[in-house]
Amino acid sequence: MDHEIGEHHLIEFVGCPAEKLKYKSLIEPVLMEAVHRSGAESIGQLSHQFKPFGVTCMVLIAESHFSLHTWPEKGYAAMDIFTCGEMDSEAAIAYVAKHLEAESYAKKTIPRIAEGVTA
Repeated sequence: MDHEIGEHHLIEFVGCPAEKLKYKSLIEPVLMEAVHRSGAESIGQLSHQFKPFGVTCMVLIAESHFSLHTWPEKGYAAMDIFTCGEMDSEAAIAYVAKHLEAESYAKKTIPRIAEGVTA
């Protein structure tokens, strides 16, 4: 018997102004607020500033994780939300899209299933 563990949302933001994507001092608060708006419980955060620009930011949540990776030179950001709990991922995604001033974004959702696991 298979059991659904959670959902993994893969979001791509395109057409973002480079200035919105360059520095972790700008990206960290955006991702933390997205976590807050989703209703998830943050339990840790780690970011890396690339040279000369670009950011990877991770937020561990009690329910799994959020991540945001930026490519300012391409006007592109990729976000992952993996959750095994109840949260409002759409509120988080809408907040990030608005803050990054994305021209558009696309989301793909993958169910996470534990195959062959018995209850």
